[in-house]
Amino acid sequence: MSAPPARPSPAAPARSGTAAALAALLAACVAFQLNASMLSPALVTMARELRTDEAATGLSQTLFFTSCGMFSLFLPRFSDIAGRKRVLQGMLAVLVAGSVLAALAPNIVVLGLARVVQGVTGPVVQIALLMLRAQVTDRRRLGALMGVVTAVNGGVAGIDALAGGWLAGAHGFRSIFWVIAVSALLALGLVGLCCRESRPSAGTPMDWPGVLPIAVGLVALLVAVEEAKHPATANWALCAGLLVLAGAAFALFRRVESRSPHPLVRIRDLRRRATWAPLLTTLLTLVGVFAVVNGVLMSLVQNEQAGFGMSAGTASLAFLTPFALVGWLVGPFTGRLAPTFGYLRLLRCGLLGSVAVLAVTAFAGVHSPPVLIACTVLLGVTYAGMANIVLNLLGVVLAPADHPGFLPGLVSAAFGLGAGLSFALLSPVQVAGSPPGSASTAGYTAAVAVGMLVVAAAWATSYLIPTPRDAEVTS
Repeated sequence: MSAPPARPSPAAPARSGTAAALAALLAACVAFQLNASMLSPALVTMARELRTDEAATGLSQTLFFTSCGMFSLFLPRFSDIAGRKRVLQGMLAVLVAGSVLAALAPNIVVLGLARVVQGVTGPVVQIALLMLRAQVTDRRRLGALMGVVTAVNGGVAGIDALAGGWLAGAHGFRSIFWVIAVSALLALGLVGLCCRESRPSAGTPMDWPGVLPIAVGLVALLVAVEEAKHPATANWALCAGLLVLAGAAFALFRRVESRSPHPLVRIRDLRRRATWAPLLTTLLTLVGVFAVVNGVLMSLVQNEQAGFGMSAGTASLAFLTPFALVGWLVGPFTGRLAPTFGYLRLLRCGLLGSVAVLAVTAFAGVHSPPVLIACTVLLGVTYAGMANIVLNLLGVVLAPADHPGFLPGLVSAAFGLGAGLSFALLSPVQVAGSPPGSASTAGYTAAVAVGMLVVAAAWATSYLIPTPRDAEVTS
């Protein structure tokens, strides 16, 4: 008589369910990331097909990222109350609708509106991380899975930008939005089938009165930063007015929150080092690195007088793709190692490594394509694969247990604000030292050096962040 078949261990179904949930959450994160990266190479094609200029299509990108920042402030907290799976499904459904609207847009105005609608998906990664933490109890495994999800936030291995350029050239910019719509629809189905619901704050009223002032304040701040990116043509009166509006909105927000029985952001939480220290570190890190990779170096390698005279496609393939690919590969290992080696130790290693790489870039890489490529790859390890990953994870593991969606949303907003401030700070330094037509690399060296100093400040600030002991393995 044959022996009865062995019963699967209790861990087997759990692991299988987690794998399916991870696949669904990755699909959701990829659908969002395509919005952020596939359109960049297609702006010229978009301008031509919509009979407008590149400034207008560039503004559509700004509208998308501004919308992302605004929705990131409150949707993670709303998901704690209404259900993370339900909110994520709603965001993906809106993304499908926005992508279809963009694909059918008859003019740049409708396209801009569609990009604002698509920005609802801004906090997809943060909500995905919260869903994983609710489902996975093993700290080592949780760190690895969160690293996999967060790595997608830096780009889909660099393939997305290349695919966007190819689609725009072969089938027009509208094909990109159809691809995004299909990917979002697929992700919507997978999330519905594979993910569990979690509602840690079920029954708590949502603080909608607090949403309006903080959203107005952040949008005013982001628009002011966007205007300041181009000092020669900036409307400084508008910038000043927007900064005053942002200050007034934040003051009103503080007053509303101090009186609310269920505040969106508790004032006492803002005073915690576990809140302001990671936010400040995130802001400084993005200011120091983002424009270096996506602006200064891309300008240098395409500059025929001071740089290497590469085409935009070649520059992306030689620099941006390896940067994104390396970060995508290293990220899961960072997440796996963080609970045992220490979140803050990994963060400081990544930041200190980025400082060293930026120093070599500033004084040697600007003169040598091989050295610059090597520096970009190393920055993919230290920043994209280490610092960027840990900063995202800290928003989850340092959040108050009874208010888990609050800090991830603020960290996401800090990423967006830091990226904008990076261009506002470093681009003028670059242009001042290496104006158009100049053969001097002084501006590029100065801009990267300033970025290096800002990242060094982020490294120093990281020592103010408390250790997330509840998320680390001590034995």
